[in-house]
Amino acid sequence: MVKHLTYVPTGVCSRRYEIDYEDGKIVKIEIVGGCNGNLSGISKLLEGADIDWVISRLEGTKCGFKQTSCPDQIAKALKTIK
Repeated sequence: MVKHLTYVPTGVCSRRYEIDYEDGKIVKIEIVGGCNGNLSGISKLLEGADIDWVISRLEGTKCGFKQTSCPDQIAKALKTIK
């Protein structure tokens, strides 16, 4: 059964993540706000990916001098599922 998570990130330009997931995999992810081209591409790459793999790849990614980034916030969102 597909489950849904709405996540509000902090410290980044994006405003909200809508994530559908099932059996430990991302079914669909929509990122509202932020750098549209980059985040649309990331969303497409993540569809069908294993949640643990995505967390391990994206966690800790920084954006410039910020201590976080949209990819890091995606990892944080996914960790709330675990």
